[in-house]
Amino acid sequence: MKTIDKSLFKGRDFISLHDFSQEELSFILEVAKDLKAEQKAGRPHPILQGKTLGMVFTKSSTRTRVSFEVGMYQLGGHALFLSGRDIQLGRGEPISDTARVLSRMVDGIMIRTFSHQEVLELAEYASIPIINGLTDLLHPCQVLADLMTIQEHKGRLEGLKMAYVGDGNNMAHSLMFGGAKMGLHVVIASPQGYKPDSSIIALAQADAKANGGLIEVVDDPSEAVKGADVLYTDVWASMGQEAETSVRMEAFKGYQINSDSLKLANDAAIVLHCLPAHRGEEITEDVIEGAQSVVFDEAENRLHAQKAVMALVM
Repeated sequence: MKTIDKSLFKGRDFISLHDFSQEELSFILEVAKDLKAEQKAGRPHPILQGKTLGMVFTKSSTRTRVSFEVGMYQLGGHALFLSGRDIQLGRGEPISDTARVLSRMVDGIMIRTFSHQEVLELAEYASIPIINGLTDLLHPCQVLADLMTIQEHKGRLEGLKMAYVGDGNNMAHSLMFGGAKMGLHVVIASPQGYKPDSSIIALAQADAKANGGLIEVVDDPSEAVKGADVLYTDVWASMGQEAETSVRMEAFKGYQINSDSLKLANDAAIVLHCLPAHRGEEITEDVIEGAQSVVFDEAENRLHAQKAVMALVM
């Protein structure tokens, strides 16, 4: 890995994995690995002592809130929970005003929301780092943890095949971006009408070409999982799509990670899921609880990966 100047990250927004080079993402993953080792050894690492992270939530979460809040505590700082019900942003205050006010009071903002445009606008007007905790378009923090988990279990990223089966949503988009940057072969299998955004596919394919990876989008889940080193899936109906549940249940029949998927994949394939999981729908109980599942290592790594991001940008 090339030597990276840490100062390149200071004050930088973390909105999309597409914004970072392979070397930069590799460096973030190295920092995450080091911070995980420090935490496991019980060694304090108050890198952000005296710093405060404002956490804006218009979309609720388990893993995002707990990992950022605990992460800031372990880094010696403080996390402030700001729900859409509690701040003026949820009552019609312009995002530009919220961005400028919070910039004078906290050292960084993590936002988890529906509209990606809200995050971009927040970043435009804020003078402090903005971290994208999730939007309907992208989920970069999750994929950073995914890459960390794959690296831990496979010893490398470059050259591996990752099959994602399911909705062409924010997870599919960020997996393509992250996989492309790190030289993976990423195959997305989604039904017609639920494919990933075509502009994201084009950007990811350009990234993959530059970094020795490959991005494909197919219809057939069996084609995607054949010979895969990593199997990945997500819920068929995400938060905010509850009204579409019955239609989606029909559309995604067959787009499931199950024992047949494992038979088609490489023998040592690992299974990932960003959670929460709807067992019996996008993934079967025996697979998520099986020996090849690393979903709880993956969930834990949200803490370590996000600590690395916060430590570097803040």
